[in-house]
Amino acid sequence: MARDDCKVLIVGGGPAGISTALFLAWARPELGDRIVVIEKAHYPRDKFCAGGLGGRADRLLSSIKVRIDTPSVPIHGVSLRLADGGICARGGSIGRVVRRLEFDRALVEVARKRGIRVIEGAAAERLTRVPDGVEVETPRGTLRAAVVVGADGVGSFVRRALGLARGGLTAQVVELDTEPVAGDPSRDLLHFDASDTRLSGYAWDFPTLVDGVPLVCRGVYHLRVGDTAHDIRAILATRLARLGLDINRYRIKRFAERGFSLHQPFAAPRVLLVGEAAGIDPLTGEGIPQALQYGAFAGNYLAEKLSTNDFRFDDFSRRLNRTVFGLDLAVRTWLARHYFGPHRAPIERFVLKTPAFVSACLEFFAGRRISPFDALQAARSGIVHWYHHRMGHDGAVRPGPRSHNPLWS
Repeated sequence: MARDDCKVLIVGGGPAGISTALFLAWARPELGDRIVVIEKAHYPRDKFCAGGLGGRADRLLSSIKVRIDTPSVPIHGVSLRLADGGICARGGSIGRVVRRLEFDRALVEVARKRGIRVIEGAAAERLTRVPDGVEVETPRGTLRAAVVVGADGVGSFVRRALGLARGGLTAQVVELDTEPVAGDPSRDLLHFDASDTRLSGYAWDFPTLVDGVPLVCRGVYHLRVGDTAHDIRAILATRLARLGLDINRYRIKRFAERGFSLHQPFAAPRVLLVGEAAGIDPLTGEGIPQALQYGAFAGNYLAEKLSTNDFRFDDFSRRLNRTVFGLDLAVRTWLARHYFGPHRAPIERFVLKTPAFVSACLEFFAGRRISPFDALQAARSGIVHWYHHRMGHDGAVRPGPRSHNPLWS
């Protein structure tokens, strides 16, 4: 097949890849159709994902005049169940729940309208470095680019082609959609249940819309810490049974996720990784907002590098780590290792005792400015709580009031 030349080739047409293309095109509109995205599937293609989209994701897209209007469920708060109690917090409109089938297709249509070429049914099969560029072979032909971006998810072909390790933090996930039941939390809440301490993770119940029908996406997220592995399908089945639901009635979706690793490289000359190919938040497995944040950073980074023809990319990881997004990833990675390690109980006691911390988390999820008072209160509480924990006299928190909700019983 004939060779097709472009400036930037992005492997993977999910939110990380498409947002990288959109932010690059926004910064360098003269590139036009010299930005090419290849996607192995055909749209609309379903991607397993709970669909939680924090307001910060929509705010980020709005900075380049993009609004994705797909069917969604508005979210105003979070409920959290821990081993010693529960907490529920609301903060106005903080986000929405979308379906990846619809969201990804709408994002791709925006990219095409802005002149970006998106080639479907084009799985990357071989990556070769050539003078002044990189060639990628696909069933649709061979493309040569000055730069290749790997945005091809947890099983990233580009990551493997670079010879990078899989990463030390991977997660097992299982999910399904059911009808609502009487004991469900309010449909304006994202519900997390981390009370099962066998899991290095949590169970969730998110309101969702499937073909206009109100359903609930339920699942279990388990981070592989060392050799820990559990039958997460059985754990989910038990939760469903408590709600009067039979797991065998539903289509079960299994997938894996890769957590961010602080000290692993995810760039090389002329090639860089974004989204889950690089690694996402291992604490919660949050995907879409972080994919878009990767895209925003990478798009602007590439715009700068293309203007100087500097494709070493030796500063990509360092510069990402210095952004608010990079710092957020680093903090969540640190927390995951401690929370799912020896310090789970004191961290949970801190969360239950510190409403200001929960409020700050909601504001961050929503993409709003965190009030200085909440930030100061959360920081102060954290320091005091950790001091008492280290001194050995923090004491135990009495269990909070138990909800009648069967998920919390």
